[in-house]
Amino acid sequence: MARSMWSGAISFGLVNVPIKLYSAVSKKTVRFHQLNGETGSRIAQKRVDSITGEEVPYENLVKGYELTKDHYVLISPDELETLEPEKSRTIDIEDFVDLADIDPVYYDHPYYLVPDKGAAKAYGLLLNAMRESGRVAIARVILRSKEQLVAIRPDRDGSVLMMETMIFSDEVVPKDDLDGLPAADELKVSDREVAMAQQLIESLSGEFEPEKYKDQYREQVLELIERKAAGEEITAAPEAPAPAKVPDLMAALEASLAAVRTDDDDKPKRKSAKSSSEREKVS
Repeated sequence: MARSMWSGAISFGLVNVPIKLYSAVSKKTVRFHQLNGETGSRIAQKRVDSITGEEVPYENLVKGYELTKDHYVLISPDELETLEPEKSRTIDIEDFVDLADIDPVYYDHPYYLVPDKGAAKAYGLLLNAMRESGRVAIARVILRSKEQLVAIRPDRDGSVLMMETMIFSDEVVPKDDLDGLPAADELKVSDREVAMAQQLIESLSGEFEPEKYKDQYREQVLELIERKAAGEEITAAPEAPAPAKVPDLMAALEASLAAVRTDDDDKPKRKSAKSSSEREKVS
């Protein structure tokens, strides 16, 4: 059973909606400990002075911001506390925007918002109003002593409100900072190539079924652990071959379409936004 990690209220004009916050994801990471390969003993992490080599007691630790190499401004915990935002249990809605206007790059971590006791009607009011308007609420909230920018929206079937922490705009890497971006004229392709690519996309299209996508690497790691625990000796896997370069784009598209058609002969037809007759117009 999921446990609430925070409780407060959504501030919607003069309306307050008491809610409880639950994380919407539970990462399934396989965790390892660091051991001494010879003794099998756990490795202890120690805080050591880089100059004297002596271990530093926890109470002697301070935070330092590096201005230039090896030149730090020391900041004490008390000084940082003076900057902490005023503790609040309110999610303050500032704006409503269209969902399509938010680039997914700004989303960070998802949560569920569940009505607290006696708040079902006010919660339902906000949920239904947002569902009908198709808008997303942009708000601010204090979580773990830090102000977070968040987006609030109904989930896919409109039965519960979700909140996602967001990245601030100055944390997104500008495209101009990327090396190797091709110039506009380098991206030009023929209408025929685009049409064939669209036909390939349509041939591979279907409904999104998240449960069919598995973390294959995690499953292989867990299987490896079980095999080693059972005493099996593991041999190194051969190195994967490098992907072959495709000098002829049209030939690659035609081969891909042919492979899809062959595969479709052995499988039920995929659901697609376009009918097969519309796809066959492109040859």
